[in-house]
Amino acid sequence: MPLTMNREVFITCAVTGSGGSQDRSRHVPRSPKEIADSAIAAARAGAAVVHCHVRDPETGSPRRDVALYREVTDRIREAEVDVVLNLTAGMGGDIVFGGVEQPLPPIEGTDMVGASERVAHIADCLPEICTLDCGTMNFAEKDYVMTNTPGMLQAMGRMMTELGVKPEIEAFDTGHLWYAKQLVKDGILESPALVQLCMGVPWGAPDDLNTFMAMVNNVPEDWTFSAFGLGRNQMAYVAASVLAGGNVRVGLEDNIWLEKGVLATNAQLVDRAVSIVENMGARIIGPEAVRAKLGLVKRAPKG
Repeated sequence: MPLTMNREVFITCAVTGSGGSQDRSRHVPRSPKEIADSAIAAARAGAAVVHCHVRDPETGSPRRDVALYREVTDRIREAEVDVVLNLTAGMGGDIVFGGVEQPLPPIEGTDMVGASERVAHIADCLPEICTLDCGTMNFAEKDYVMTNTPGMLQAMGRMMTELGVKPEIEAFDTGHLWYAKQLVKDGILESPALVQLCMGVPWGAPDDLNTFMAMVNNVPEDWTFSAFGLGRNQMAYVAASVLAGGNVRVGLEDNIWLEKGVLATNAQLVDRAVSIVENMGARIIGPEAVRAKLGLVKRAPKG
């Protein structure tokens, strides 16, 4: 893939995620109202796409509750500001093994369900986009594995395609891109596909530029990609992705800091990304342009 700067860039804001950041920043939203309000503020700041997980409103722990997703969806759809909705479908594929001497049975924190249950909130809410984590990997904690088998990805991919929801392929390493191309070749996902390059997530692709360009060079030329880095590298990857021909993702899922010692809001992170992109000479595009570019259709949730 040639290194050609993207001159028309869309920003995705990853609003809350499923990690433990809710206990490290008061700005990480927990309730459906807080998540929707933060997403709407990010859209007003310049995000064309908002990527949403849901949490337990009291504890902040990650949840898969369809009712919580529906409330977030309804609140965003009813807002005066337009934005493309991207819901995660990454939950429900988590295994925490019992330790090196007795790995089975899995222990607390394991959440493994079938494909239909993992996609149930997508079928109910009908966002324009939902994520498809395109592989299995050791994920940060020592005995936690993010589990997405080929069979599971095939089943979920078919469901998303049949629902008319565009999968955003989350690629944490080059092998995930390899399998994503196979899903397209097999007719499970439609081409051109949409990809998010997830850099610096332990223990996937490290966030050095050599690895990043290896990821970029494995994205088919007619596909659309975005990229993000974690923590202090978030804004560096705004510039890197645009320079490499991609779009950008920022937000509290990936980074809670505006600068050293200063906790960020989603809107502030989006505002800073807008400034970087525009100072590079590129133009920020909005939700209608993104829908046209990606062939998306905005729909109301199921009645």
